[in-house]
Amino acid sequence: MRIALVTLVVVILAGFVASRIDLHEYAMTPGGAQPVGPLISIDGAKPSDNGGHILLTDVLLTPVSLLTWLPAHFGTATEIIPEDALVPKGQDPADLDAQGYLDMEQSKDAARTAALRRLGYPVTSTESGALVTAVGVDTPAAERLRVADVIVGVDGHRVSTSCDLIAAIHNDAPGTKVALRVRPAEIADSGKITNGRATTVSLVLEASQHRAAPSGCPGVEGPSRAMLGVSIETDRQWHYPFSISISTPNIGGPSAGLAMTLGIIDSLSHGHLLRSSTIAATGTMSPDGAVGDVGGVEQKAVAVSRARASVFLVPGNEGPTARKTAAAGLKVVPVTTLDQALRLLLARGGSLTMANGSVEKRDGGSAGS
Repeated sequence: MRIALVTLVVVILAGFVASRIDLHEYAMTPGGAQPVGPLISIDGAKPSDNGGHILLTDVLLTPVSLLTWLPAHFGTATEIIPEDALVPKGQDPADLDAQGYLDMEQSKDAARTAALRRLGYPVTSTESGALVTAVGVDTPAAERLRVADVIVGVDGHRVSTSCDLIAAIHNDAPGTKVALRVRPAEIADSGKITNGRATTVSLVLEASQHRAAPSGCPGVEGPSRAMLGVSIETDRQWHYPFSISISTPNIGGPSAGLAMTLGIIDSLSHGHLLRSSTIAATGTMSPDGAVGDVGGVEQKAVAVSRARASVFLVPGNEGPTARKTAAAGLKVVPVTTLDQALRLLLARGGSLTMANGSVEKRDGGSAGS
């Protein structure tokens, strides 16, 4: 009995140790497929359920430890991804979640914008700072700035775009102290991002570790002499004619863009875009309606098949990949634009309600409301 107890303790201890050994790999496995309609509220009101559903599908991305190596490598529809394929050199893997949630927030803006513009609603935007998209380890910004922070000033000068910040520090020498005005990001456990009031963050620039590519900013020539250690892009605040809220707790990444765009259009069309069919969609969405590539299409096709959707819309060149794991009854349709996706749904009997009240049908014509 004592030998058995000792053996059990050793096994438990070995399992614990194995679970703590990180192999710097991630297992991508099928996630779920859920209707996007109930996640959307327009001016605070949930859309009515008219029988049709657009499914948002995702994947699960799990770090692989020594303990989980065997099931991860032999799991059904599982893809093993090296850490360096997900995390560029010099960045902290711990920022993956924050970057995923930031991608989702930007994807929601693109979905709102593309959907409303397609229906003829006015949408505008203003430039509101330099958005931090990545922070390098062992750089001046490490431990001082975070993913989703927005830099709105430097040394007393206003920063409205990423180029404003790049130009302001371009000629500074290593060792220069700069005072940034930063709207710090707070990322809730659910992934919701809010930026607080601007506060001052002082940093000392360091010599660039690598020769940087040209910035492309007007008036900025040659490589910068020093660096902050962040990747940035221009932050935009979008202005819509009414509020559109999309609830995606604990879902990160940009791949739900197409599904959310179609969900908004269906809601504003009183559920007539789908009629009573159930389709799924994956793909990034740009504000101008372009559909971009995503990862995990094989895994998503499994989730969509389990949900018994009839059609799976995927980015233009990812049809063959999705068909590898799609069920026999699932029709995989590649699309490169929002209009292509809408033409398919209109051909299936759907219709769009435009901003002016007219109804767009299959032949591209309109009827009065």
